Amino acid sequence: MRLARIRYRQRLLRERYGIIGVVAGRYLEAGFHVRLMHPTRHGPVHILALKGDRKFVIEVAATRRVDDEVLIKLVDKAKSLGGEPVLILYGKSPRVSGDLANKLRELGVRLRIVRG
Repeated sequence: MRLARIRYRQRLLRERYGIIGVVAGRYLEAGFHVRLMHPTRHGPVHILALKGDRKFVIEVAATRRVDDEVLIKLVDKAKSLGGEPVLILYGKSPRVSGDLANKLRELGVRLRIVRG
């Protein structure tokens, strides 16, 4: 896909989905095919990113605190879709506590930070 087309789709995603669209646009630019609000029996997945044989199930959190419930649902959604769970913290200064880092490592969830 050409860069102009990618930029156009990024703008559309940002306008329609807000923060989730910004993150999806970054994956789109990296060459992934993205699906937003993909339904599962555990609730919708914010972003499903596909590229070759790689599949990422992505949840975007714009808060400083992430509950254990969010992580458990993310892992369940990833298992049902057969993908890797990714938690993205979005904001100016998201912080990761030691408890959260241990829980992420224990559940096998990747953590990415996107500064807005």
